[in-house]
Amino acid sequence: MRTLIRGGTVLSASGAATADVLVEDERVAAVAAPGLFGEEAVDTVVDATGKYVLPGGIDAHTHMEMPFGGTFSADTFETGTRAAAWGGTTTIIDFAVQKKGTSLLSTLDTWHAKADGDCAVDYGFHMIISDVNDTTLKEMESCIGGGVTSFKMFMAYPGVFYSTDGEILRAMHKATETGSTIMMHAENGIAIDELVAKALADGRTDPVQHGLTRPPELEGEATSRAITLAQVTGAPLYIVHLSAAQALAAVAQARDGGQNVFAETCPQYLYLSIEDLAKPGFEGAKYVASPPLREQHHQADLWRGLRTNDLSVVSTDHCPFCFKDQKELGRGDFAKIPNGMPGVEHRMDLLHQGVVAGEISLARWVEISSTTPARMFGLYPRKGVLAPGSDADIVVYDPAGRQTISAQTHHMNVDYSAYEGFQLTGKVDTVLSRGRIVVAGGEYHGSAGHGRFLSRDLCQYLN
Repeated sequence: MRTLIRGGTVLSASGAATADVLVEDERVAAVAAPGLFGEEAVDTVVDATGKYVLPGGIDAHTHMEMPFGGTFSADTFETGTRAAAWGGTTTIIDFAVQKKGTSLLSTLDTWHAKADGDCAVDYGFHMIISDVNDTTLKEMESCIGGGVTSFKMFMAYPGVFYSTDGEILRAMHKATETGSTIMMHAENGIAIDELVAKALADGRTDPVQHGLTRPPELEGEATSRAITLAQVTGAPLYIVHLSAAQALAAVAQARDGGQNVFAETCPQYLYLSIEDLAKPGFEGAKYVASPPLREQHHQADLWRGLRTNDLSVVSTDHCPFCFKDQKELGRGDFAKIPNGMPGVEHRMDLLHQGVVAGEISLARWVEISSTTPARMFGLYPRKGVLAPGSDADIVVYDPAGRQTISAQTHHMNVDYSAYEGFQLTGKVDTVLSRGRIVVAGGEYHGSAGHGRFLSRDLCQYLN
């Protein structure tokens, strides 16, 4: 099967060029000057005139079917990856969640069973470590052998996912030994729990209290502490969903000092704020996620961090809970609102608004949404670039397209949108996943089971 994408502007992390892209079966066969390939030798022609052609997006932080607070995130691996495809994301990396008292390998088996045969696009896994012991540390080696090369830990959620500094230190030593990466949810959960308890005791129960009891200073403190532990052990460290200027300053200082510290942010921290958490009634519950939305002035710092590469990646932390029946579990007690927001479908579009606004370049758009995640998590050059031999994960994007985000038209399995009414410039036109057209002409042509598990190598940025 040969597909020719002709007449478009091919984007990469290093620039842009007018070129045609030839796809043979599942791989990119060639990227060459326009008109070099004759249409008579191909089966399908995609006209990309006036459009961008870029590598498919890689969302390195999603939570499909994730258990939380007695419920599960609303997107299955089928619905979530279908929505991802609609938005130009052709690879997700989800999290297998270890419960205390269980093994990493049994956890990984459980998540393989959830995803196998259900994904519309390719997928990989990170492993969440919530129970650090000798068995867990040994199993980290087996996970790496199975293509799961990154391990997430939590300084938040005492009693659920929380790890002590000593436990983090032990896992970091193992990461140093194996070359794997520790990912960190960096918020001071012990202090946060005290602030939450005080708010509830004082009768402050509205959703905005979720943000007020998780102040940015406690994200900055935990980020600094995680960086110090990584420095002591020599472990690579990746800070997930960074939201605050204080945390960014700690990351920038570590990177300036040559430490292997990386960080991601998310679209919600670039576009939403604590004012959304403070919406009247119970509307703010829609915006409850951790870390919480911050005051608007943090947004400028995050955009600057993306330009300076102190923030290397933009992921979504996609973890949707329906407003009805799920978010409503926290009426009268903000601490019981399931933490998470939907976003996997709109990441590429929202980041393109940064291009439109002059915050980032086209090359940086591709870099933070596709190329750097591929390198960070051991998928490059199979993913993250349009080059001969790479998987033909390709997005044809119309920069002049117009759209309005709405829960009435999105494809995520959730009953609201965090970006309801946002008017966007730019729109996905056509999406290929490993050479197969899965979205075209406003119609979905994909199917569950097309997506394959990706066995990942180690981080490709390590010194």
